[in-house]
Amino acid sequence: MHQSKKIAFIRKTLVPLASIHVQKILEEQFPEYKVELIDITRILIKRPGILIVNGFYTLKEYWRMLFQRKKKFKECFFSTSYIFHKIKVLMEDYLSLDNYVFSFQMQSLYDASKEGLPNFVYTDNTILANLDSSITDKSALFPDWFIELEGQIYKNARIVFVRSNNVAHSLVKQYGYPQEKVKMVFAGSNVQRRYDRKFDKEYTNKNILFVGIDWYRKGGPELVDAFRRVLESHPTAQLIIVGCIPKVDVPNCTVVGKVSLERLNEYYEQASIFCLPTRMEPFGIAFLEAMEHKLPIVTTKTGAIPDFVIDGKNGYLIPIGDVHKIASAINKLLNSPEVCKEFGEKGYSILEEKYTWNNTGKLIKKHIVSALGNFEKSV
Repeated sequence: MHQSKKIAFIRKTLVPLASIHVQKILEEQFPEYKVELIDITRILIKRPGILIVNGFYTLKEYWRMLFQRKKKFKECFFSTSYIFHKIKVLMEDYLSLDNYVFSFQMQSLYDASKEGLPNFVYTDNTILANLDSSITDKSALFPDWFIELEGQIYKNARIVFVRSNNVAHSLVKQYGYPQEKVKMVFAGSNVQRRYDRKFDKEYTNKNILFVGIDWYRKGGPELVDAFRRVLESHPTAQLIIVGCIPKVDVPNCTVVGKVSLERLNEYYEQASIFCLPTRMEPFGIAFLEAMEHKLPIVTTKTGAIPDFVIDGKNGYLIPIGDVHKIASAINKLLNSPEVCKEFGEKGYSILEEKYTWNNTGKLIKKHIVSALGNFEKSV
């Protein structure tokens, strides 16, 4: 490794916010190298011809899914064979073996690898891992040919960093990726508490918080149905919906919509319970944010969630779509501020042990240093 070389940090766009944290991790853990940000969306915007042609490919390859409303155009636009190939070529042309010590890409929607340059992937999901959620029909995901392209991303990666056990399992069992090349490095919260570790929440205001942009996928309708039942036992309970603006016809409900991280922090502070009965969840940073604020959690047993929400310890895991059990779990917590406190403290201890960006950074560096050492010995 040479001092003059850089690290290529590649992301699709600014969202998700984890990109900001991971870029900072690389800068802190590898201070001897400059971390160069490569934003694929910005590169493509400067090439409108590619975007125009890809629009036609999106319609050509996904017309049936679009017509059946299984997918949205925006979701399919970055998942065509054409854009996948174009991004691969652009990255191969852009990355120079003389300028970079390794490349590091966020998510597994594109292949940013270049032969001879170690590429590391950090992802919170695989396409086939979604089959373990409420989606059991493979045809509702992506076409087989795109899943094969996704497999190429992993094949060309030196290491695939994951946040959860379900994704690690998917890579090995569903994609045939070598288990020794899958490394669990977890993730951290996007918001920070403004109070210290000893802060004691009251858990008496009966505020139930929902945070999510995709109202239906996150189980919003089920939560509203459950909240109607909760009001029968707790008529002063309040439901606060942050992140989206659904049409909700239920008493004691406040729809907030999108807010800044600072305001989001305030809603977590004011809540007594966090409820997100999601139907499908790649990872769920919002759960870590809730744990950061010592909130007991009511959610579903899907995706990565069982890794950090332990049923009966820091929350309740409910079968997907079970409105009765969602209401019952919320009522249990509203009936006992003591249990809320116990769950909140346990959730915070789980977070402190594993789910911090500082911990993720140390693990990423450990595995990259080992992989680069092995790589240099083999060339």
